[in-house]
Amino acid sequence: MSAGSVVLRAQQAWVGESSGPAAVVVRGGRITEVLPVDAVVDGVPDHRIPDGHVLLPGLVDTHVHVNEPGRTEWEGFASATRAAALGGVTTIIDMPLNSIPATTTVDALAVKRASAAGRIAVDVGFWGGAVPDALGSLDALHEHGVFGFKCFTAPSGVDEFPHLDPSQLRRAISEVAAIDALLIVHAEDPDHLVAHDALGARYDDFLATRPATAEQSAIAQVIEGARATGARVHVLHLSDAGALPMIRRAKDDGVRITVETCPHYLVFQAETIPDGATAFKCCPPIRDDANRDALWQGLLDGTIDMVVSDHSPSTADLKVEDWGLAWGGIAGLQVGFRAVWTEASRRGLGLDDVVPWFTTGPAALAGSTDRGRIAPGALGHFAVFDPSPTEVVDVTGLAHRNPVSAFAGLELSGRVTETWLRGEPVTASSTAGELVDRA
Repeated sequence: MSAGSVVLRAQQAWVGESSGPAAVVVRGGRITEVLPVDAVVDGVPDHRIPDGHVLLPGLVDTHVHVNEPGRTEWEGFASATRAAALGGVTTIIDMPLNSIPATTTVDALAVKRASAAGRIAVDVGFWGGAVPDALGSLDALHEHGVFGFKCFTAPSGVDEFPHLDPSQLRRAISEVAAIDALLIVHAEDPDHLVAHDALGARYDDFLATRPATAEQSAIAQVIEGARATGARVHVLHLSDAGALPMIRRAKDDGVRITVETCPHYLVFQAETIPDGATAFKCCPPIRDDANRDALWQGLLDGTIDMVVSDHSPSTADLKVEDWGLAWGGIAGLQVGFRAVWTEASRRGLGLDDVVPWFTTGPAALAGSTDRGRIAPGALGHFAVFDPSPTEVVDVTGLAHRNPVSAFAGLELSGRVTETWLRGEPVTASSTAGELVDRA
């Protein structure tokens, strides 16, 4: 094939809000035309998508912890982007913490970019960090292309990324409003968390330390700040469906707020997590089955805008069997779409429900109008998905660095059979991903 130019012909191509027959023409890495499936296109090689497979826009994941440099033994750019490609994800945005240095200064951003350059299988962008010492100088990072700023309202788990207290949170919200940036918030109120060290093996003991009220209180503070300043804010990894009514009211009132949830909150429930199975530990935690049902309803009614992985891996030795001592983070970048599709199918939902949560939703958060859709002008980023086959997740076969995942042993439906970047297929050795900045 000539570089970056191809006609992808599919009986099911996701164009607009549904799938149908189409010939998608890519020239120079971008989509130039979407034509009837049998349209004649001269001078461009053909590639036919197998019947029964669906040509999707490349998925977008705006919540990935790559951890390189500093904790590269947890995850790195080469392994993370390979896992992304195998899961149909063609763009990730890297979180500013768990790496050393954290991405809280222009110099640290340069270190991150240098660590990734020339080694990535998909496109990579970066969030900046809003920590106490960075307040008052966020504009410099914004001008250097970060997609927005992440903060915590409770301790982050790593010393180099301290959280904001309520007055600092209001300062950060006011600052992003002044520069028309985006603040993305890990929203848990430490006044509602239960301090602990070791907890033992019972999941319920861990769950009790991070009650739903912690999320609700912190989200209320974020909404109040955004309402007062006009800032654009985003709630990360919502696990508590009890917060949905206040988020819905804020949206109805014109507050500029969006919210995400994650595959592990949609697939798993507290009642079935085994003792000592700390691969399931994350913060905020996986809650009960009724809460899970309510999160699904929040997606279907549009209160929740997107589904992203919060891929936060670690080495196996950090996942000790004590819930109080284990590292909190779930590795799911490669399997998240399939996991949600499996659960959606069980609930009688279709791809028309699921695909926007992984494409246009996160692309809109990042302000990336040329990603997450199949339309003229968009990048030639695609995932080919066969929705029918089933497969049990073998964690040793996943591409992320460490063989630890809550999804291990889960039977999933569907398979990503091809991933394309700028009109070229992504192979096992591909390093054609590009570093991307805020538009």
